Amino acid sequence: MNKYGTSKIRNVCLLGHGGSGKTTIAEAMLFNTGVLDRLGKVTEGTTTSDYDTEEIKRKCSINASVIPCEWKDYKINVIDAPGYFDFYGEVHSATKVSEGAVIVMSAKEGISVGTELSWVYCKERNIPRILFINKMDEENVDFYKKLGQIEASFGNTCIPLQLPCFDNGKFIGFTDILSQKSYKFDDNGNKTEFPNSSVMTERLDQYRAKLWEFIAETDEELMEKYFSGEEFTTEDLNKGLAAGVRNGEICPILCGAAINNWGIKTLMDSILNMVPSLADMGEFKAGSADGGVVNVKPDASAPLAALVFKTIADPFVGRISIFKVYSGTLKTEDTVYNSVTRCEEKMSRIFMLRGKKQIPVDQVVAGDIGAVAKLLRTNTNDTLCSKNNIVVLDKIVFPEPSMSMAAVPKAKGDEDKISSGFAKLQDEDPTFKVKIDTETHQTVISGLGEQHLDVICAKLQSKYGVSVNLSEPKIAYRETIRKKSKVEGKHKKQSGGHGQYGHVWIEFEPCESDELIFEEKVFGGSVPKNFFPAVEKGLQDCVKKGVLAGYPVVGVKATLLDGSYHPVDSSEMAFKIAASIAYKKGMAEASPVLLEPVGTANIIVPERYMGDVMGDMNRRRGRIIGMNPLHNGTQQIIAEVPYSEMGKYATDLRSMTQARGHFTMEFTRYEEVPANIAKVIIENSKDNLADIPEA
Repeated sequence: MNKYGTSKIRNVCLLGHGGSGKTTIAEAMLFNTGVLDRLGKVTEGTTTSDYDTEEIKRKCSINASVIPCEWKDYKINVIDAPGYFDFYGEVHSATKVSEGAVIVMSAKEGISVGTELSWVYCKERNIPRILFINKMDEENVDFYKKLGQIEASFGNTCIPLQLPCFDNGKFIGFTDILSQKSYKFDDNGNKTEFPNSSVMTERLDQYRAKLWEFIAETDEELMEKYFSGEEFTTEDLNKGLAAGVRNGEICPILCGAAINNWGIKTLMDSILNMVPSLADMGEFKAGSADGGVVNVKPDASAPLAALVFKTIADPFVGRISIFKVYSGTLKTEDTVYNSVTRCEEKMSRIFMLRGKKQIPVDQVVAGDIGAVAKLLRTNTNDTLCSKNNIVVLDKIVFPEPSMSMAAVPKAKGDEDKISSGFAKLQDEDPTFKVKIDTETHQTVISGLGEQHLDVICAKLQSKYGVSVNLSEPKIAYRETIRKKSKVEGKHKKQSGGHGQYGHVWIEFEPCESDELIFEEKVFGGSVPKNFFPAVEKGLQDCVKKGVLAGYPVVGVKATLLDGSYHPVDSSEMAFKIAASIAYKKGMAEASPVLLEPVGTANIIVPERYMGDVMGDMNRRRGRIIGMNPLHNGTQQIIAEVPYSEMGKYATDLRSMTQARGHFTMEFTRYEEVPANIAKVIIENSKDNLADIPEA
């Protein structure tokens, strides 16, 4: 691969709904640049970017793949991002390191949820974008209807640069609005000019006038030319169009059929002409070593600043860190400083990835993307820089997991392998979390949806050779009491020689503390002071399991009031047992109740789904505590809802809103479980009551 300066590198991500053809476009780009001698197919599992075992099996992209290619003395780093919502963490990575985006939509399906979300992501990040209407070769395609949908959804700044040409209803080429010439595709994706039709000329004039107006608004000189009636030169048009795309004032619309390689070469030319390089973006802000702010210049000769935006956990090669250099030049054998973990790393061998293929290079300049293996203390979102010029680049903000499941080993003895495998997969995917719940003794894994967790478990099996079953995680219930009780606990046992004798009177009452509060109000030495700790220890051991369903007890105060002892037979053990007997009797008499964890759900949905979502939340015993209008016709619903009702809410919300809604949830407090539900929980929790002493 040739060496390119920063101004000759374009980083562009392919976004859009699953199945819109993003991977096929990337494949056609590689074919056009001579990297491939035949087009791979997603259905056959032969594409360059979908190389993972799970991607081949599922016939869809799961990971964002970097696909570098060389085109007309430029380098294009194409990042093929997944279109399915369970893998949108990869979209966040892809958009972070791209200066432009191609949003792909199907000519037949039109605007899908993935198209809308891609547009929102790009708009929020101010990423220049090109819309590519793919699959124009399919039957019954209405291009102009799709243009109307685009304008209604995304605004009139979206304007076509091409109008499709048809012959007997079949897509054969396009008319270029800038040059006002029509072209027909051949079998290799090349185009040849042919005469415009009279119908096309009428439409061409309509869109040409609109485009000229948009271009004029990008520059004062062009505006003067426009109002004076002077014709724009080709240079004027290209300059104004590039400026409009970069500023978000124009979103050009192109069309084609990637499966036939039709329109892909024109798309590649448009990327070179319209998508800015990192050098065009100018200086940007970053954090400094002392917590301040510094300016970073996107220049190959400036001090090094690179961001690790993706990690691949390979069981054979080890950890592969994929990075983008924002400033300076990173060379093989360089020693760099990780400003997040505050340690040095040796760049033993740098390479560029094209799918799974590693292309060795000796350096990566500002604006380019590279990879390195076996960095010991570097993770996704870490900044690599010079120790003499420490900077911290802005991190990627990944979506929070919204679904949790308990992972149970299929085979005994696999626990350590499973723990190690999950830890490596967590390094690879920041939207995947794993934790050991010390209370329920379950391994709980969390992700963005059922398919996401299913893929994680499949990778665990294929990469690390261990399997798990998934089930809904146990809910961490609690128990408490609602009134006072004063009870006696006596333990007396005689078996020859020294016996056992412990006798206590304890008062139990509700309190606000999450921990057991113990006091003593013993008068006259009826219970010696040296046995007080034993009584407290006996109670502390008991509150780990309540008398209703065996769940931990909270909100209880225990006061030792009286008792008696035997000068020979009393011992710490005897008083511990006496306290536990009093505990079971006292808790039963103090009106015990079951508590459940309640969280605050922050739900974001389009306004038209508000009724369905709120009705569903009521059915889950949720309480709506707030509603706030947001931008773009979305609403925020804030609700308090029990965790037991939210097991697969991510899937249900996606179904209710056609994947347009999302939510986060945070623990708020514990609340009493309704009696009818508590009865079922208690009935199902009889095994938890083991080891509580009988009164």
